[in-house]
Amino acid sequence: MSTGMRAALRRPRTLAVLAVCLVLLGAGVVTGVRWARDVTGSVTLLANWSGAERERFEEDVIEPFEDEHRIDVVYQGSSALSQVLAADVAAGNPPDVAVLPGPGELLSYAADGRLQPLDGLFDRRQYDGIWAPEVTIPGRGAHTYWLPVKTGLKSMVWYKGDWPDVRSPGTPGRWCLGMESGATSGWPGTDWVEDILLQQAGPRVYEDWANGELPWTDGAVRKAWTTFGELVGAGRNRRVEQALTTGFGADCAPDRLEHQGSFRAGYWERANGTYVHSAEIVPDAGPNDGAYEVSGDLAALLDPSPEAEQFIRYLADPDTALPEYTANKKAEPDGEQDTMQREIGKLLRDPGGPRCWDASDAMPRTTRDAFHQAVLRFLVAPEHLDARLTELEAVRTVQDLPVCGGG
Repeated sequence: MSTGMRAALRRPRTLAVLAVCLVLLGAGVVTGVRWARDVTGSVTLLANWSGAERERFEEDVIEPFEDEHRIDVVYQGSSALSQVLAADVAAGNPPDVAVLPGPGELLSYAADGRLQPLDGLFDRRQYDGIWAPEVTIPGRGAHTYWLPVKTGLKSMVWYKGDWPDVRSPGTPGRWCLGMESGATSGWPGTDWVEDILLQQAGPRVYEDWANGELPWTDGAVRKAWTTFGELVGAGRNRRVEQALTTGFGADCAPDRLEHQGSFRAGYWERANGTYVHSAEIVPDAGPNDGAYEVSGDLAALLDPSPEAEQFIRYLADPDTALPEYTANKKAEPDGEQDTMQREIGKLLRDPGGPRCWDASDAMPRTTRDAFHQAVLRFLVAPEHLDARLTELEAVRTVQDLPVCGGG
């Protein structure tokens, strides 16, 4: 065998050995960095942030915390957040801290004794009542169980150019109506139904419905569903097929209309668009219209430790650079430099106007998931609405949660 052939045969083995050495060297560098930082403990964190959103949270929040407190934060992100958390809790291995979108699911965990009270870890008076409320659990008294990490404004209709007549025959086809979102497909439609009910019937009726005290078959609820169907063109086969197979922002061009929240502000700002309150387009909006739906990612403590408690204190610190909009009234509105961002931040922190939790996020998980599915089926066959409402009525659960606050 020639020297050249032997060299060619040895080359793959050489490359493999080199690759192994590089992996070991990388592991040694990571270990060395942690040793140099003199890490004193760790916190496991479960949330649903991914991509650029996760990168911003790690750079702006986690890394400064690790540097200041010498505590590692082990982040686990999942788009199937509810399922992962339920499995971890059932296995007796919950994360130290979990961040969930909305209080409904957290209330269930608190009722089961899975959440640790956050009393004394931060001043809840820095937040309006709906963001960090005291919740009474039978046998456990009243405690605060969650803390808002980031918040969002809803009840917004985004558009560019002249404001169109939403009741014109061609308007249903102009709405960005993507419903596909993996395990949570259908949530953009629940936002529609909720917001329409809020504008037509007002915060009091809305809160009763979100807490399971108002039947799904009530006339006000049914009217919200039929209004939604008429606005977006439910039952139109090609339109609905596109909606069911498209993500919520994927089919949205600047000449379209979008019923979404403040997290879409960046897209519409780049398109030179703006927004109006949804009450301006909801037919038969009532005398109590004008309330905003809000959303939020809430941190809760499942496995207490000094490190996890320190992380909760850090998240509540007004000086912590939390992502997007904070509900902490003492926080400086950094990053809200333009007029639109300042306006959205003020609406989220100012207790003057009525604000109500996204109702599906305030409902128990079983009801929320059924709501998502009912929206998808309604878009296909709106003539079967009464059957959908009867199915939802079967999973209605009464609870006592502060859903609406402010003026």
